[in-house]
Amino acid sequence: MTLRLRISARAAAEIERADAWWRENRLSAPGAVREDLKAAFKVLLQQPGIGVKVASARLDGTRRLHLERIRYFIYYRVKNYELAVLSVWHSSRGRGPRI
Repeated sequence: MTLRLRISARAAAEIERADAWWRENRLSAPGAVREDLKAAFKVLLQQPGIGVKVASARLDGTRRLHLERIRYFIYYRVKNYELAVLSVWHSSRGRGPRI
């Protein structure tokens, strides 16, 4: 099964904010957010079931994958041959996003 990647407007805005913050505050690895997300999306497109199911999500089939180096979760789901990225959420924020 070949999946298409779709990043929601919400997730795209979250990625932009995270990337800008990281570039300003993590000078030893300014590209880490984009690098880690790109690698994670590649893996998720091949193995979408590796993320943990999110029981509290309103959208059925929502999963999340933790990116250890940057400490962000990718919230996503697969539907109709599409890997939809719903949110990119920092793990220090406590509760996850409302999805």
